[in-house]
Amino acid sequence: MLGYIRLEIARSRRDTGYVILGFTMPVVMYLIFTNLGIAGDDRTWAALHVMVSMAAFGAIGSAFNNGTGIAEDRTAGWLRQLRITPLAPVRVIAGKAGTGMLVVLPAIAGVCLSAALLNGVRLEIWQWASIVLLLWAGSLPFTLLGLAIGYRFSGQTAAVLNIAANMALAIVGGLWLPTEGFPSWLKTLAEWTPSFTYADLARKVAFGQAPEAGVALILTGWLVAFGILAVYGYRRAGRVV
Repeated sequence: MLGYIRLEIARSRRDTGYVILGFTMPVVMYLIFTNLGIAGDDRTWAALHVMVSMAAFGAIGSAFNNGTGIAEDRTAGWLRQLRITPLAPVRVIAGKAGTGMLVVLPAIAGVCLSAALLNGVRLEIWQWASIVLLLWAGSLPFTLLGLAIGYRFSGQTAAVLNIAANMALAIVGGLWLPTEGFPSWLKTLAEWTPSFTYADLARKVAFGQAPEAGVALILTGWLVAFGILAVYGYRRAGRVV
């Protein structure tokens, strides 16, 4: 299975969409949001707050892009080829999920390095390690949702759906704008989204607070729901491939 994961990672590196949406865009957006029209203490706060938001946004985009590759595999017949190899279906899904967990790391690292090197963000080592770990581990629900979409739709449709889902989760989940400025009903809705809970866990650590157990439980619930969707999508794809 390690060979399969290495193959998938090599394919991701050559994917222009992954490079643009999963790495370049979050870093550029981070530098724009934290350096234009913000001064004084607000700039210090924004450099840290937006760092977590854009790292989360980039990781989610990379996870979804990994799922889009599944749809393209189905169209090209790659999924059919995998089904006649000795690889068991569960290992194929685990390999693709493992790839999804790895391809989110460049986005997280790129934004965090930009914050440290260009915006002067300074944190304790344990905070940096905790933030990266939470953002990495917390990306699994989005990887599974991307796989579920990839297994159920064509490559073109999956690409559109994944981009739309990424944008919607970024906006409603408060990754582009702080939820404090939302109307009360939208703020309440945002706090139940996977994107808000995902970023909130790391954001609490960034500002020296302990992540809330309730927030972790909500994200775990999304993990289970998206996992079920991924399994359902794979089984349905097996009936038509």
